[in-house]
Amino acid sequence: MTRSTHGKSARAISAAEAAALVKSGDWVDFGAALAQTDVFDVALATRAAELRDVKVRACISTRPRAMLEADPEREHFHWYSWHFGGYDRRKHDAGLCHYIPCNLGEVSDYYRRFLEPPDVAVFKTCPADANGYFNFSAANLWHRAIASRARIVIVEVSEGLPYLHGVENGLHASEVDYVIQGDSGPPPELPNPPPCDADRAVAARIAAEVEDGSCLQVGIGAMPNAVCSLLLESGVRDLGIHTEMMTDGLIDLYKAGIVTGSRKALDPGKIVLSFSLGSQAHYRTLDRNPDFLCCPVEYTNLPHVVMQNERVVAINNTTEMDLQGQASSESCGHRHISGTGGQAQFVRASYASKNGKSFICLSSTYERHGTRKSRITLSVTPGSIVTTTRADMMYVVTEFGIVNLKGKSVPERAKAMISLAHPEFRASLEREAREHGLIPRGIW
Repeated sequence: MTRSTHGKSARAISAAEAAALVKSGDWVDFGAALAQTDVFDVALATRAAELRDVKVRACISTRPRAMLEADPEREHFHWYSWHFGGYDRRKHDAGLCHYIPCNLGEVSDYYRRFLEPPDVAVFKTCPADANGYFNFSAANLWHRAIASRARIVIVEVSEGLPYLHGVENGLHASEVDYVIQGDSGPPPELPNPPPCDADRAVAARIAAEVEDGSCLQVGIGAMPNAVCSLLLESGVRDLGIHTEMMTDGLIDLYKAGIVTGSRKALDPGKIVLSFSLGSQAHYRTLDRNPDFLCCPVEYTNLPHVVMQNERVVAINNTTEMDLQGQASSESCGHRHISGTGGQAQFVRASYASKNGKSFICLSSTYERHGTRKSRITLSVTPGSIVTTTRADMMYVVTEFGIVNLKGKSVPERAKAMISLAHPEFRASLEREAREHGLIPRGIW
């Protein structure tokens, strides 16, 4: 079902009037990242006592959600997230947030094919432009797919958001039911943690593998951003960018003139993204900049699209890997941390790209309660989710080395993964691998 917009005209109402449209039992969509509503959220929170079983879908909350803070016992609202930010993770730990397993590049299709039409959808947008479009700013993602199905569509306009050019990056006034006035402050920032020694060592190994004309996808975190810093010094040229998330590190490469996009098959000369989180300087760089295209996530993430560029280089983090090459990037046991995101799709897209490369990177150890532990283990922690399968794994990088697992047998993989572990853990890992038959007797 696609909702009809013929003859419609968006009507201005107050946030309280917009919140009054929500009824008990409704499905409500808040949008993702910078598109998540703030003023409507506060207005809805004031109605908590009146409502029951309101189910809200969102993604990567960048600020506390008033409706959750108003309902600590989960008596009125249920929060569902396609990918956790730090706030979502804390609420999940408290039993107030539920993860929806997904490949992010498929979410538009979920709305169009599998999910019941939302009762109310609310997006934070730029004010209407001269052509009557409410720009999604730096958060295109699957928002048009939501709007095409929702019974009621509301935009919360904010003068503080950057305006991004892009493919279908917004809604026309004829597709909107109601407009409410949002805040005019700057969008929330995503802190960029400084790299540690392990981050820099991993980054140096990956940077050495990036060739002129490569097309980058970079995930979130200090380690992938450190790769960007090393690329600034590597002498590489004519890079392209086709990524899900725009990061501060990629912005730095663009400002340095290293990114030209001249060798891309798709959108040559343009930087393609689906959403962005970073510093205020980052947002100022994006604002009305014709070099950037903010596109739906099915265009930025689906492998059959991404692979059309040559030399796609996908750089993503993980938190734990086993000796067969499985990466657990989104949970620690049954505790959910983030999400699959686009990792699995970009791993496959980069391999399918001509001369493409996928890098999964991690520090070899972490500390818990003052004790150092290995991130490379015989098996992933029980309950942990495998984000990238052993069959999909290509390059793995720690501060101690880089290996390519493609074509390697299980014993060869085990030996290769052990070589990437911290020296303190290599002997015990090899002993466990032999005890469990990953490295049979008589081999090496």
